[in-house]
Amino acid sequence: MQAEQGVPAQQPGVQGGASLPALRFLTAGSVDDGKSTLIGRLLLDSRALLADQLDLVAHGSDASLLAQLTDGLEAEREQGITIDVAYRYFATSRRKFIIADAPGHEQYTRNMVTAAAGSDCAVVLVDVTKLDLARRPLSLLPQTRRHALLAQLLRVPSIVFAVNKLDAVDDAQAVFDAVHDALREFARGAGIEPAGVIPLSALRADNVVQPSAHWPWWKGPSLLQLLEGLPAGDTAAHGALLLPVQYVARAQDAAGHPQRVLWGRVARGTVRVGQQLRVLPGGQTARVAELRRAAQRVDACDTGSSAGLVLDSHVDVSRGDWLVDAEQVPAQAREFDATLAWLDSEPAVLGRKYWLRHGHAWVAARIVRVHERLDIHSLQGVEADALAANEIGRVRVQAQSALPLAAYADNRVAGSMILVDAQSHRTSGALLVEATVPA
Repeated sequence: MQAEQGVPAQQPGVQGGASLPALRFLTAGSVDDGKSTLIGRLLLDSRALLADQLDLVAHGSDASLLAQLTDGLEAEREQGITIDVAYRYFATSRRKFIIADAPGHEQYTRNMVTAAAGSDCAVVLVDVTKLDLARRPLSLLPQTRRHALLAQLLRVPSIVFAVNKLDAVDDAQAVFDAVHDALREFARGAGIEPAGVIPLSALRADNVVQPSAHWPWWKGPSLLQLLEGLPAGDTAAHGALLLPVQYVARAQDAAGHPQRVLWGRVARGTVRVGQQLRVLPGGQTARVAELRRAAQRVDACDTGSSAGLVLDSHVDVSRGDWLVDAEQVPAQAREFDATLAWLDSEPAVLGRKYWLRHGHAWVAARIVRVHERLDIHSLQGVEADALAANEIGRVRVQAQSALPLAAYADNRVAGSMILVDAQSHRTSGALLVEATVPA
């Protein structure tokens, strides 16, 4: 098997690796596919461990020892599974990494959704020892398909398939070729364009950080080499200003007069001193008199920056409001169609009251229609009137008040929200806006 692609080219305008932004990626897959072992191997071989952690694996590279580097909860170590999302950090000479080790059990799918929502890449593991290798074409595990589909639905920019435990089979090349074909067939049907399909053995350190000495047939990059070149950050950052207000602080100006500073992270566009803004949903307008980033006064703040705004007039602004450019006011809607990943143990109920969080605003909402449920085996929509735990579907939602919405494909902040059960206060679902419904 020849490499389908080499190490991805660096982002335009980036010289060397030092200026590359940190890459946030998650590992996902079925139970015992080796996610925690893979992360332990990355940390060990990239020399990102502390002295006490090195002592843990000093006497060998057993999978259970490597996994304990990320299984932080006592229950995880006792059961040998990942329950919560474990975050780890490491760096190479080219860039920094933030890793999220997501659970493989179906009942913890909500944790995987949480990790995927802010990730730049999803590494979906495929354990070859769990597949029927005598069958052609190979059939992938349901959780492999589910996690890849969730990553796609959450618009994770890059999806990498890591074919693991190839050290446990006799003919690694033949097995990898068969799994590669099954993954490509699945990806074509799901509309996924993988950033790479990588053979590896996390336990034996084959092709994780360094290329494998056991597989001369593989001419492509190692997993780490692939990750070092992937793009990071929200590519849908350009456009009209969107800034959700998170916090209103009391402060004083240079003369000691009281003033209010409106803090929030710019979701899209740029905010500048002198810019005329409109407050949503109230509709008032005001001009930016001062702009702060951390403790410094600045002239402008771009997408992703936390900004503090002082307006030139006293308008009613509170947490949950949105600040937009007065000349480019986005459309607002109460009703919209969205992809819904249902996370609650109780099914989604039509007409039931839920709390919807959009940005930092909470509004009452209800599901008025289930268009379809996604069959993860056929990848087709099937007729449904409800969604059970861990199911994905397309729904229509009606909110109590109008919201400044954007398609999730265009902007993650304005196009994403969560549903919370009004009685139990459990997080019930993750919504990704597709389109608004005209009033």
